[in-house]
Amino acid sequence: MLRTPPTLRAPLMLPAALLLAAVQVAAAEPHSHGNAKLDIAVEPTKISIAFESPLDNLLGFERAPRTDRERQQADAMVAKFQAAQALFQIDPAAQCQLARAELTSAALKLGQPSGKAEQAGHADIDGSFEFNCADAAKAAYIEHGLFQFARLQRLEVQLATPKGQSKRSLKRPAGRIALGSR
Repeated sequence: MLRTPPTLRAPLMLPAALLLAAVQVAAAEPHSHGNAKLDIAVEPTKISIAFESPLDNLLGFERAPRTDRERQQADAMVAKFQAAQALFQIDPAAQCQLARAELTSAALKLGQPSGKAEQAGHADIDGSFEFNCADAAKAAYIEHGLFQFARLQRLEVQLATPKGQSKRSLKRPAGRIALGSR
Protein backbone atom coordinates (compact mmCIF):
# COMPACT_ATOMS: atom_id res chain seq x y z
CA MET A 1 0.00 0.00 0.00
CA LEU A 2 1.38 3.42 -0.97
CA ARG A 3 1.56 6.03 1.74
CA THR A 4 1.26 9.73 1.11
CA PRO A 5 4.17 11.63 2.65
CA PRO A 6 3.05 13.87 5.59
CA THR A 7 4.09 17.00 3.72
CA LEU A 8 1.62 16.18 0.95
CA ARG A 9 -1.19 15.54 3.41
CA ALA A 10 -0.89 18.99 4.97
CA PRO A 11 -3.54 21.43 3.72
CA LEU A 12 -2.40 23.74 0.98
CA MET A 13 -2.06 27.33 2.08
CA LEU A 14 -3.03 29.95 -0.46
CA PRO A 15 -0.74 32.96 -0.07
CA ALA A 16 -2.53 36.05 1.20
CA ALA A 17 -1.61 38.07 -1.88
CA LEU A 18 -3.23 35.47 -4.11
CA LEU A 19 -6.36 35.30 -1.99
CA LEU A 20 -6.68 39.06 -1.84
CA ALA A 21 -6.20 39.24 -5.61
CA ALA A 22 -9.31 37.06 -5.88
CA VAL A 23 -11.32 40.15 -5.00
CA GLN A 24 -10.17 41.79 -8.23
CA VAL A 25 -11.04 38.70 -10.27
CA ALA A 26 -14.44 38.47 -8.61
CA ALA A 27 -14.99 42.14 -9.44
CA ALA A 28 -15.69 41.15 -13.04
CA GLU A 29 -18.88 39.46 -11.82
CA PRO A 30 -21.95 41.69 -11.57
CA HIS A 31 -22.58 42.85 -8.04
CA SER A 32 -25.68 41.87 -6.15
CA HIS A 33 -27.47 44.12 -3.71
CA GLY A 34 -27.68 42.72 -0.19
CA ASN A 35 -24.55 40.58 -0.75
CA ALA A 36 -20.90 41.32 0.00
CA LYS A 37 -17.65 39.37 -0.30
CA LEU A 38 -15.10 38.83 2.44
CA ASP A 39 -11.76 37.07 1.92
CA ILE A 40 -9.67 36.17 4.96
CA ALA A 41 -6.09 34.87 4.87
CA VAL A 42 -4.34 33.71 8.04
CA GLU A 43 -0.54 33.60 7.97
CA PRO A 44 1.80 32.93 10.92
CA THR A 45 1.92 36.56 12.11
CA LYS A 46 -0.70 38.29 9.98
CA ILE A 47 -4.41 38.17 9.19
CA SER A 48 -5.47 39.88 5.95
CA ILE A 49 -9.08 40.72 5.19
CA ALA A 50 -10.44 41.90 1.84
CA PHE A 51 -14.00 43.23 1.59
CA GLU A 52 -16.07 44.08 -1.48
CA SER A 53 -19.62 45.41 -1.50
CA PRO A 54 -22.02 47.51 -3.53
CA LEU A 55 -22.27 50.94 -1.87
CA ASP A 56 -26.04 50.43 -1.69
CA ASN A 57 -25.51 47.81 1.05
CA LEU A 58 -23.72 50.34 3.23
CA LEU A 59 -25.25 53.69 2.31
CA GLY A 60 -28.56 53.03 0.56
CA PHE A 61 -27.30 54.70 -2.64
CA GLU A 62 -24.65 53.92 -5.28
CA ARG A 63 -23.24 57.22 -6.37
CA ALA A 64 -21.32 60.16 -5.01
CA PRO A 65 -23.12 61.80 -2.09
CA ARG A 66 -25.21 64.76 -3.23
CA THR A 67 -26.48 66.29 0.00
CA ASP A 68 -24.88 67.21 3.32
CA ARG A 69 -26.77 64.33 4.95
CA GLU A 70 -25.45 61.83 2.38
CA ARG A 71 -21.90 63.18 2.81
CA GLN A 72 -22.17 62.77 6.59
CA GLN A 73 -23.53 59.25 6.12
CA ALA A 74 -20.65 58.35 3.77
CA ASP A 75 -18.06 59.90 6.14
CA ALA A 76 -19.48 57.90 9.08
CA MET A 77 -19.34 54.66 7.05
CA VAL A 78 -15.72 55.35 6.00
CA ALA A 79 -14.79 56.06 9.64
CA LYS A 80 -16.21 52.68 10.69
CA PHE A 81 -14.05 50.88 8.15
CA GLN A 82 -10.96 52.90 9.02
CA ALA A 83 -11.45 51.77 12.63
CA ALA A 84 -11.31 48.18 11.43
CA GLN A 85 -10.19 46.85 14.82
CA ALA A 86 -13.75 47.55 16.06
CA LEU A 87 -15.41 46.22 12.90
CA PHE A 88 -13.32 43.01 12.82
CA GLN A 89 -12.61 41.72 16.33
CA ILE A 90 -10.11 38.89 16.09
CA ASP A 91 -9.93 36.20 18.80
CA PRO A 92 -7.72 37.76 21.53
CA ALA A 93 -5.65 34.53 21.71
CA ALA A 94 -3.89 35.64 18.50
CA GLN A 95 -2.91 39.05 19.93
CA CYS A 96 -3.60 41.02 16.75
CA GLN A 97 -3.36 44.76 16.14
CA LEU A 98 -4.59 46.68 13.11
CA ALA A 99 -1.63 47.54 10.86
CA ARG A 100 -3.39 48.89 7.76
CA ALA A 101 -6.87 49.82 6.56
CA GLU A 102 -7.38 50.96 2.97
CA LEU A 103 -10.61 51.74 1.13
CA THR A 104 -11.18 52.20 -2.58
CA SER A 105 -14.32 53.61 -4.18
CA ALA A 106 -14.49 55.72 -7.31
CA ALA A 107 -17.88 57.14 -6.30
CA LEU A 108 -16.53 58.25 -2.92
CA LYS A 109 -13.15 59.32 -4.36
CA LEU A 110 -11.27 56.93 -2.08
CA GLY A 111 -7.95 55.28 -2.91
CA GLN A 112 -6.46 54.52 -6.29
CA PRO A 113 -8.77 53.50 -9.13
CA SER A 114 -8.81 49.70 -9.39
CA GLY A 115 -9.19 49.66 -13.14
CA LYS A 116 -12.55 47.90 -12.93
CA ALA A 117 -15.31 49.69 -14.70
CA GLU A 118 -18.29 50.57 -12.55
CA GLN A 119 -21.59 50.03 -14.26
CA ALA A 120 -23.75 53.12 -14.58
CA GLY A 121 -25.56 53.60 -11.30
CA HIS A 122 -23.74 50.68 -9.61
CA ALA A 123 -20.81 51.79 -7.45
CA ASP A 124 -18.81 49.54 -5.14
CA ILE A 125 -16.41 49.90 -2.25
CA ASP A 126 -13.40 47.68 -1.64
CA GLY A 127 -11.55 47.41 1.64
CA SER A 128 -8.19 45.87 2.48
CA PHE A 129 -7.22 45.35 6.12
CA GLU A 130 -4.09 43.87 7.68
CA PHE A 131 -3.65 42.84 11.29
CA ASN A 132 -0.22 42.01 12.72
CA CYS A 133 -0.47 39.17 15.24
CA ALA A 134 1.77 37.50 17.81
CA ASP A 135 0.43 34.11 16.63
CA ALA A 136 -2.37 34.36 14.07
CA ALA A 137 -2.88 30.56 14.04
CA LYS A 138 -4.31 30.85 17.56
CA ALA A 139 -7.28 32.85 16.25
CA ALA A 140 -10.31 30.56 16.31
CA TYR A 141 -12.76 33.21 15.10
CA ILE A 142 -13.35 36.76 13.93
CA GLU A 143 -16.40 38.68 15.15
CA HIS A 144 -17.56 41.14 12.49
CA GLY A 145 -19.88 44.10 12.68
CA LEU A 146 -20.81 44.21 9.01
CA PHE A 147 -24.48 43.46 9.59
CA GLN A 148 -24.83 46.81 11.36
CA PHE A 149 -25.37 48.05 7.81
CA ALA A 150 -29.10 47.38 7.47
CA ARG A 151 -29.16 46.64 3.73
CA LEU A 152 -26.42 43.99 3.94
CA GLN A 153 -28.05 40.57 4.20
CA ARG A 154 -25.40 38.00 3.24
CA LEU A 155 -21.60 37.64 3.33
CA GLU A 156 -19.82 35.26 0.98
CA VAL A 157 -16.68 34.34 2.93
CA GLN A 158 -13.53 32.65 1.59
CA LEU A 159 -10.96 31.49 4.12
CA ALA A 160 -7.34 30.43 3.74
CA THR A 161 -5.92 29.32 7.09
CA PRO A 162 -3.23 26.92 8.29
CA LYS A 163 -6.09 24.42 8.75
CA GLY A 164 -7.12 24.62 5.09
CA GLN A 165 -9.29 26.54 2.69
CA SER A 166 -13.04 26.89 2.84
CA LYS A 167 -15.93 28.91 1.61
CA ARG A 168 -19.13 29.72 3.44
CA SER A 169 -22.11 31.99 3.30
CA LEU A 170 -23.21 33.95 6.37
CA LYS A 171 -26.69 35.38 6.65
CA ARG A 172 -27.82 38.18 8.89
CA PRO A 173 -27.42 38.24 11.92
CA ALA A 174 -24.43 35.79 12.03
CA GLY A 175 -21.62 37.88 13.48
CA ARG A 176 -18.95 35.23 14.02
CA ILE A 177 -16.68 33.69 11.41
CA ALA A 178 -15.06 30.46 12.62
CA LEU A 179 -11.55 30.15 11.24
CA GLY A 180 -11.31 26.39 11.67
CA SER A 181 -12.46 23.73 9.22
CA ARG A 182 -16.19 23.19 8.86
